[in-house]
Amino acid sequence: MLTPPRLVLVHPRNADNLVAISRAMKTFGISDWVAVSSVAHLEGMKSVLLNHRAAADAGDLSTLRRVDTLAEAIADCSWVVGTTMRTLEGRLRLTPRELAHETTQRRDTAWALVFGAECNGLQNEHVEQCHAVSFIPSSDEQPSLNLSQAVVVYAHELWAVRGASVAPGAALADDATLRQVRASLVEGLVASGLLRSEGANRLDVDALMSSLMRGSLTREEADRWRTAFRARAISRSP
Repeated sequence: MLTPPRLVLVHPRNADNLVAISRAMKTFGISDWVAVSSVAHLEGMKSVLLNHRAAADAGDLSTLRRVDTLAEAIADCSWVVGTTMRTLEGRLRLTPRELAHETTQRRDTAWALVFGAECNGLQNEHVEQCHAVSFIPSSDEQPSLNLSQAVVVYAHELWAVRGASVAPGAALADDATLRQVRASLVEGLVASGLLRSEGANRLDVDALMSSLMRGSLTREEADRWRTAFRARAISRSP
């Protein structure tokens, strides 16, 4: 059976959206969700629900976990898909239906679907941490949906392919491991003189990493790349 996504909500602002998302998750068999938020803000939204809505209408937010950063939310995920209308060079850009089909071709045991805040969506710093992006085709007159509505669209498409079988294979590298591969790549490029510093030519580094991620690296493959990049760095050290 396909693994449902972890829903990652980056700086959610509307308490009612949390209730609607909670219900959509139950409807479509999703149980894992995380909010990237401060303690005070998330508890404030929960307090609003408890004080202004009947218990039956306040939703069940007991399973909603909180973290400080997106990196924490996705560390154990082998695939991270950000929802945005933007295009990232070298990375897949999928509609919800195409995304659902893509999940049937992969072997992810943990993957994340990332949503931005209601007011301005995912920021560049968050999109850049995603392995692929997805968008909901829409009219130019109204190019975006409410956060909870967008979750429903994705949850429904993923539910439709949930029963598909996944071919067995080696475990894929998670995001934390891929970050280590990237750091080793930068280290090797700097030592070789092909990169002046870690912050220089970031787009070139991202392009190289995108080509690796398109191959759905296994943990073993990622470790080999990391070892190769670090060996290059050590061999070029004075």
